[in-house]
Amino acid sequence: MSPWIANRWWDFLKLIVFPTVSTLFSLRFSGGQHVPRTGPVLFLCNHQSFLDPVLVSLAIPRYARFLHRQTLQKKKWLTWLMASLRGIPIDHLGFSREGFQAMLDALEHGDCVAMFPEGERTHDGPLGEFKPGIALLIKRAHTPIVPVGITGAYDAWPRDSKLPRLAPRFMPPMAGTIAVSIGKAIQPSRYAKSSREEMLVDLRRAVLEQMDRAESLRRKRREAL
Repeated sequence: MSPWIANRWWDFLKLIVFPTVSTLFSLRFSGGQHVPRTGPVLFLCNHQSFLDPVLVSLAIPRYARFLHRQTLQKKKWLTWLMASLRGIPIDHLGFSREGFQAMLDALEHGDCVAMFPEGERTHDGPLGEFKPGIALLIKRAHTPIVPVGITGAYDAWPRDSKLPRLAPRFMPPMAGTIAVSIGKAIQPSRYAKSSREEMLVDLRRAVLEQMDRAESLRRKRREAL
């Protein structure tokens, strides 16, 4: 599918999905003004649930190509959907050489690439450690990095649940209300003299900061306020 057609498909899906997700999960987001309007961008997002790619897509004002594991091939409809949106498949054990090169090619072409540096959905809610492969990608790509924080998605749809727990906007606030916060772009020159470990710690801190901001955006149960 050509990029133009994929983008029109993206526009159509966003038009349909936004009111649905916004209503069913009381979705709130902020920080879209921080996303560079042109040029390549690497989005780093925490991974709380199956909903995360949808949530990030709704929150950012640009088209993004998401990394996804090749194991999704077991679900043909999901494989087709990711391909139609120009998703980038990676090896289920980490970055394959082909997947790594595909990410570099996308960024060099001026695309936005969104990834979950934890490598998998959280098992218990908190942000996990980042996979080391992200450091090499940043060193090679020389691309602005935008941290994204998601909160509430784990409560709405944890990985051990078959169905999501709705938190409709027209109902009193529930645990599954969701918010997304987008931070200011980090220039890659910031890590020119950093070790891999220093870079990973700083990037994880940036995502944690956005998670805290997202938490403050959520519609919360009155007894929790």
